[in-house]
Amino acid sequence: MQPADTTKPARAAAPAESTLADADLPSPAQPVPLRPRRRRGLLWLFAACAVFAYVFDQLTKLWVTSTMIEGERIPVLPPLLHWYYIRNSGAAFSIGENITWLFTIIMAAVSVAILLQLRKLGSRWWALALGLLLGGALGNLTDRLFRDPSFAMGHVVDFIQLPNFAIFNIADSAVVSAVVLICLLTLLGISLDGSRHPKDAKDTVEHDV
Repeated sequence: MQPADTTKPARAAAPAESTLADADLPSPAQPVPLRPRRRRGLLWLFAACAVFAYVFDQLTKLWVTSTMIEGERIPVLPPLLHWYYIRNSGAAFSIGENITWLFTIIMAAVSVAILLQLRKLGSRWWALALGLLLGGALGNLTDRLFRDPSFAMGHVVDFIQLPNFAIFNIADSAVVSAVVLICLLTLLGISLDGSRHPKDAKDTVEHDV
């Protein structure tokens, strides 16, 4: 009789964990490619916000110029809110009244820059912010281009007066709202393309190392 074979069959090696799948997963800072339908939705949201801000601004200016006399002041919610019709050749608080042409160039450049950034757009909130920013910029740019005294030197119609603050219009409100939203998105680590950059990501990596 042959001695019984006491050797145990070799245990099948456990399948190695694949790291390929993990390597392909997007990191928190790496955007996932947008589906065409989602991208169209973001562009529609951007366009809707821009058109709303622009049309609302132009309609209110048309109402002011057709119903009020320049320099007229109407109490709305005194002493907090008045309609005060003025024409501003400069920026807020009448800064730069003698360089109207420069503000025209700046607003035109801002509008073009916004449109160039649309190819990176991947966030609803950024679509909202950029739409408001473009609508506001175009609203005041229209005044600069087509209102008196001359082309590209036009004075912007302002009419909203608050206590101890510059007189402004709807376009200004849209621009300020957009800037505030952009600052908030930046602080939250949300990029234009929709990717996120957690503030503690760097600290976590250094701790692991």
